[in-house]
Formats: sequence, C-alpha cells, structure tokens
Amino acid sequence: MDRAFSRAAGARRVEGNAVRLLRDAGENYPAWLEAISRAERFVYFESYILRDDVSGRRFADALKAKAGEGVPVYLLYDWIGALGKTSARFWASLRAAGIEVRSFNAPRLSSPLGWIQRNHRKSIVVDGRIAFVTGLCVGDDWVGDPERGIAPWRDTGIEVRGPAVVEVEAAFARMWALTGPPIPAVEGRSVAGPKPAGEVAMRIVASEPNQAGLLRVDQLVAAAARESLWLTDAYYAGAPSHAQALRSAARDGVDVRLLVPGTTDIPIVRPLSRAGYRSLLEAGVRIFEWNGTMLHSKTAVADMRWSRVGSTNLNLASWLTNYELDALIENEGFAEVMSRQYLEDLDNATEVLLRAGRRRAAEPEGHADTAAPLRPRGKRGGSGGRAAVGALRLGHTVTSAVTSHRALTSQDAGIVAWAGAAAIVLAIAAVYWPRMLAVPLAIVIAWVGVSLLIRAFRLRRSRRPDAVLRNPERPPRGGSPGS
Repeated sequence: MDRAFSRAAGARRVEGNAVRLLRDAGENYPAWLEAISRAERFVYFESYILRDDVSGRRFADALKAKAGEGVPVYLLYDWIGALGKTSARFWASLRAAGIEVRSFNAPRLSSPLGWIQRNHRKSIVVDGRIAFVTGLCVGDDWVGDPERGIAPWRDTGIEVRGPAVVEVEAAFARMWALTGPPIPAVEGRSVAGPKPAGEVAMRIVASEPNQAGLLRVDQLVAAAARESLWLTDAYYAGAPSHAQALRSAARDGVDVRLLVPGTTDIPIVRPLSRAGYRSLLEAGVRIFEWNGTMLHSKTAVADMRWSRVGSTNLNLASWLTNYELDALIENEGFAEVMSRQYLEDLDNATEVLLRAGRRRAAEPEGHADTAAPLRPRGKRGGSGGRAAVGALRLGHTVTSAVTSHRALTSQDAGIVAWAGAAAIVLAIAAVYWPRMLAVPLAIVIAWVGVSLLIRAFRLRRSRRPDAVLRNPERPPRGGSPGS
C-alpha cells in the first residue's frame, strides 16, 4: 500500500515530521503571522485569494515589515482569484516595499483557454523550517464579524515542521518558476532540509493539471478503507469514478460520510452537488450539510490512521485543471484529532435523508447539539474553480443525457431540463438573429486562430539552435497553465 500511495500521488513518503491541526482563521492567521514575524532568511507566500480588506492589509503589512528588514519575500497569487477582490494599488504597494510579487496565469492572446488552469494552492514557507498547507485564503470572510452577527468561514489548515517542509518549499519554487525566472539559489536555503521534528509520516502532493494524482489517491483510499471514511468538501461535484468508489465502500460496510456546505458562496454549486446525492444515499453514504456560514474545508480521515488536508475539492476542476497542494498524513494520533474535529463539525450539521421532504439534525455519538450559528455573510465570491466546477459537472450531465453512457437519476432532471431549454433558445436565436451568435463565434474562432499562429511561430523559432524563447509568462511544456 505504501508503494501504491507513492505511485498514485506522485509523492514520496517523508518521515520525522511534527504536524499541528489549525481550525479556521482564528488559529491559522495568528500562526502564519507569528511565523512571518520570526523570518530571518526568506518567506514564500502563496494564496489563491489575497483580498484588499482588513485581513489582507494585515498580512501585507507583515510582509512589508519583513522585506524592510532585508528578508527576501516572494508572493504568488492567482489572477482569477484576485479579479475584482484586490486592487492594482494593493499589489503596487507590495512591490514598492521590496516584495517580489507575481500573478499566475493572467489572460494572454496566445492562450484563449488558459484561464481554465488556475493556481488554487495555499501555502506558506518560512526559512525552510516551518510550512503551512491549508484550505484558507486571506480575507475578512474567513474572519467574520461577531459584532454584526457574521460568523467566520469554517476552514482547516496544518502547520508542518520537519523534513516535509522541503517538499512544500519545492512545490512553491516550481510554481514560481512557471511564472518567470526561478528563485535565485541562496546558500543554506534548505539544501539538506530541516532535522526530524516528530514521528509523523506524510506526503506533500503538489497536483498539476491533467495528472489527476489526488483523484487516484482518493479512489485508492476509498478502496482500501475498512471501517470509516469521513470527507469534508466545499464544492462537491464528484466524478462518476469517485462516486462509485464511495458507493462501493459504503455497500461493503464502511462508514462513509460526506460533509458539505448548506450555504455556498457559489449558488450554482449547490444544485450540482445535490444532483449526486441520491445514488450515494441509496448505497449507504451519509451526507450532512453544514448549518453555519460557508464551509470551505477540504479534508478526509479514514480508518483512524490516514488524513488529508489541503486545497483540493472533490470536483473535476480541482482534480484535472488546477494546481493544488495537499498533505497526506499517515499517523494515528493526528487522525484521532481529525476525527474528533469531524464529529464536532457534525454537531452543527443537518443530515440529508433519502426519503423526500425528510431531513434530520445530525446527532453524532456523544455530542450534543450546539447553539444556532451566526448568520451567513451576504457577500459572494469565495475560492475554488468557480465557473469550471459548474461547467464540468453540467457538461458531464448533459453529455450523459445525450449519449446515454451512464444512468441518470431524477436528481439530474433539473439540469437536463435547463440545458434543453437553453438549446432551444439558442436555436431560435440562430434562426431569427443569426448575427447574435455569428459575431461572438467569429471572435472566438479568430482568437483561436491567432493563438495557433503565435504557437506555430514560437515552435519554428525554437527549431533554431541559437534561438531562446524569452517569455516569462509561458511555462515549459507539460506544466503550462496556458496550454
């Protein structure tokens, strides 16, 4: 199984680590800021979203202070993740303070579909001695506002010390190199790696587009689990193969549970998630919906010995099109902590029952119901594969309806009906207003044509021995966020 995990994840097992579970921004943010304040050699900061708000400016000030002390600070954010949330003035102030700031995968003429591949990772590395792998971005949504009755988003991260820190550091360096010149070699920067700090074995899985490493791991865990498999996910829209793995485990007597948001910042995701409930429930999978504000965690714990914490959601966007970062932890003590946390979360969740119109509050063994949660924040726009999640799931369902390559259920009826109605509307529009469709289609086709010509020109130039492509925005083949 150890060999199987390594092959599936594409990540080696690293012994001798200390891992601490961090809940919500209340535990994560202070730990991050404390580590940054102690930095002496370098800070790597990677986040899908870094908002220009109170929380974002707090971290900006901390990073500026370190850069002012002469400590190299590298900050990487995602262009889509920052769109509409962070001003150009915010990034300019960071650069002016001496921080190396890069945006991942901004739109380019040569790549009309490049926006699909995003850097959804969230990690921090300080001095090669401490690292954080997490599901949290940086913004006031994660902090909440108790005075206004707004609870913080529920999220999970970990603090890592020991040899695995080098793996997180290498993952960041890889992403940095995809956006321009690599990080300069600095003497003494984690060459041999930190000394053992504990007894935890773990893998750092740095997923890249089209590799599906974590999907293979998730399916492997579902196949190997003997007693329990408890999952938490923010934007669930599971692939058929993963859903089948969960159903098979449940039918074989494994206690399979799935905790998802009851209220989401991306409204389209909720019906897409619910469309897959029935087949899971019929197989014996227990599904719970969180009763508080947004549930943004992406975690798993199986058989009280295996755990996962990171940025990957259980949907095709995360598995196939994003750059993601997760920690796979093989330690009974940490799994016990994760299991206790999971049961506490179920105290604030409602179980979805198979019978129509019937739902009941979750009552995990030994846990009493908690008080009513604070009301959700009305503001929309969290992280996680926004358009891609809905588009991939919608496309899969519609394709299934047309080709009949899998059995659909009554839960898919709404999606199929909307798709059929949209197709009829487009057909009518094409008959009566052909230009309304022809012009956008012509623009898209022209864009694709131009991008292909640019690609051909670059390929022809690369054939010359003395030619060097100097485009810091374009990563090498195989890991291109724009291909």
